[in-house]
Amino acid sequence: MDLRIFTEPQQGATYDTLLTVAKATEDLGFDAFFRSDHYLRMGSVSGLPGPTDAWITLAGLARETKRIRLGTLMTAGTFRLPGVLAIQVAQVDQMSGGRVELGLGAGWFEDEHKAYGIPFPKEKFARLEEQLAIVTGLWATEAGETFDFHGAHYDLTGSPALPKPAQSKVPVLIGGHGPTRTPRLAARYADEFNMPFASVEDSERQFGRVRAAAEEAGRGAGALTYSNALVACVGKDDAEVARRAAVIGREVDELKANGLAGSPAEVVEKIGRYAEAGSQRVYLQILDLDDLDHLELISSQVQSQLSGAA
Repeated sequence: MDLRIFTEPQQGATYDTLLTVAKATEDLGFDAFFRSDHYLRMGSVSGLPGPTDAWITLAGLARETKRIRLGTLMTAGTFRLPGVLAIQVAQVDQMSGGRVELGLGAGWFEDEHKAYGIPFPKEKFARLEEQLAIVTGLWATEAGETFDFHGAHYDLTGSPALPKPAQSKVPVLIGGHGPTRTPRLAARYADEFNMPFASVEDSERQFGRVRAAAEEAGRGAGALTYSNALVACVGKDDAEVARRAAVIGREVDELKANGLAGSPAEVVEKIGRYAEAGSQRVYLQILDLDDLDHLELISSQVQSQLSGAA
């Protein structure tokens, strides 16, 4: 079971804070550092000092880290034209020596689009499908050849399809709860399917849909990695769990029901239930980015147990 650190910088974080967390992620033996792609805070937090851009952040981290994978859960398809996104991700992949992964979603948070003057189209899923075709098509085009795409939303003619990523295949992540179109899209384009903030039972059902869609598409269910994203709130005792829950404005019982909360033993047990449902990787949503002791505890008391079980 891979454990990855997943951050929500729109809630309030500087680049320096994200760099500190990314370096801790690497030093403590976690598999990857991921971040959301949002420009507006959510809930009652101030969001100060303001948002940071996902791919500018990852470009900086690409030069400041050595081992960990770097990526997004999820890049908003509404934020970037697909041709531009393909260039950005390829460049950051080169800058990292081939450690980038692209999570791409349709975009959903209308308020942040209004706040920053970003168009918010009514039909987003069809755009996402074209974006995936374009980004992956550009990267797959042989050097010296050109790429054309003529869709309902995007039109590319004679693209040199450059630059190329350092990796021969940048892993693409697709996620979501949709029962029909999402599994079909994942079966066609994804290297990993992510189930965000879902119960064990809902995850198992959605993984089953994606596996069936992959088989129907002729890829085989094993061609994809299956993962979850879950909020983490771990403490060495009840008081520490309660303190960490209070800092992020959540209730312990709610976190235990909907995330990974409690003692290391409780969290290991619950991760095991997700593993039995088919999950191979967990993105730990860390909401207090100043609490590096939290990461150290998860590394020494949760990740170590999972590694020992493996």
